[in-house]
Amino acid sequence: MSALYIVIIAVTLFSILAYLIYYYSPKTIILRRLKNLPNQRIGSLKTKTYSKIEGKALQIDTPLIAPLSKRKCVFYKMVIQKKVRSGKNSRWKTIVNEEKIQDFFIEKTGERLVVLPTTNPKNYYDYLVTDKTASSGLFKELTPEFEAVLQSYNIKSDTLFGFKRQLRYKESIVEVGERIVVAGYVTWEKLDNPVKDYNYSNIAAIRANGKDKILITDSPAAHKPKHGRL
Repeated sequence: MSALYIVIIAVTLFSILAYLIYYYSPKTIILRRLKNLPNQRIGSLKTKTYSKIEGKALQIDTPLIAPLSKRKCVFYKMVIQKKVRSGKNSRWKTIVNEEKIQDFFIEKTGERLVVLPTTNPKNYYDYLVTDKTASSGLFKELTPEFEAVLQSYNIKSDTLFGFKRQLRYKESIVEVGERIVVAGYVTWEKLDNPVKDYNYSNIAAIRANGKDKILITDSPAAHKPKHGRL
């Protein structure tokens, strides 16, 4: 077998692997499913259908506060990693992986629906754009905000010899008032208690239904008009 033939096979296999990773990534799966659903008005949603809605995310009660940016949100995900070494090799090890979400409203043209995610069991898939990052290292000092986050999780920023640890942080949120896209199983429910600034007795709700999970994303690509499938 010639060297050229081996190179061609290797490149082909690499291309196939890269395509499969892309095609089955959470981002691609969510965007592909959303692009196959038409946008709808909240008032025209039919019960017991799987539907997509774009609108502003609003809190129902007290919003969550993102750990680093301190912004009000209804959903955040954050990861803290440290660099660990083993001989000549090094890798990033996740030491904190936190995700918090609450029930929230989607508002569109003055109408609202309520999104009802659960974490145990998890009934949603999500893809959130990274909003905030931070890092530290030998030649990079921590910001006071990053230092405060580390302290809140009892993570030491210095080594035993007084050097700064190599740490990095990533935060993704659905901010209050942010335009997002959601999809899920629609039900219309009667309100036993009035909702602030909502003057109707019924409200649409987005739930999961079996394998049909709720989809949540703030990716700008989800807002683009449909030009075909991914």
